[in-house]
Amino acid sequence: MDTTPLDDPVGGSLHGNHAHLARRIGRAVTYLPDVTTFAAVDPGDGGEWDDLARLLGPGADADLFSCPVPPPPHWTESFHLAGRQLILPGALADTPKVADVVELGAPDAAEMLDLVANTRPGPFWPRTHELGPYLGIRGDDGLLLAMAGVRLRPPGWSEISAVCTASEARGRGYAAQLIGELVARITALGDRPFLHVAETNTGAIALYERLGFRTRTPVTFRGFRVP
Repeated sequence: MDTTPLDDPVGGSLHGNHAHLARRIGRAVTYLPDVTTFAAVDPGDGGEWDDLARLLGPGADADLFSCPVPPPPHWTESFHLAGRQLILPGALADTPKVADVVELGAPDAAEMLDLVANTRPGPFWPRTHELGPYLGIRGDDGLLLAMAGVRLRPPGWSEISAVCTASEARGRGYAAQLIGELVARITALGDRPFLHVAETNTGAIALYERLGFRTRTPVTFRGFRVP
């Protein structure tokens, strides 16, 4: 199991499976607007940070996710969050089917954004679903109650992300079922599943570990202000 692509999952995705969703200048690369704000640089002689500044524009926020290379000292840190990266080293635990699963896409974007706003699983933008697939579970009234999808795709790996359930629908096994569906799709493509989670999200960590995920490494999610 080669886990080295997980050291820079953003850069690996933007230079590979997500190249069609990328914009770049020199050694700097980021996603198209409204897909996601993650950016990465290819280490060089320092000029890569000038490339990123030109790409994003003065005063913009550079969301460097878990970028292994820090920017120069005059780039001001705008946020940081402790988290961890998990992988599935063995088989996924049983995830019973408890509801019908639907595909989500552009027509569902507004509902997806509303669910994310109410549950706060992490950053999600109007076109994030294009990284997909994204799957959901709807209630009898048609309202979107739960969702999860695939976000970053470095070589050989697919990241499960945006796992969230409306407060009134928790405890029904929706998140576990969606993760099970995504793991099956990921492995069918020949990839391995991984995910990221904030250290403060203890409930999610407990769920992922119960399903068989294990911590590969701690990560720090960081943002910096472009000078």
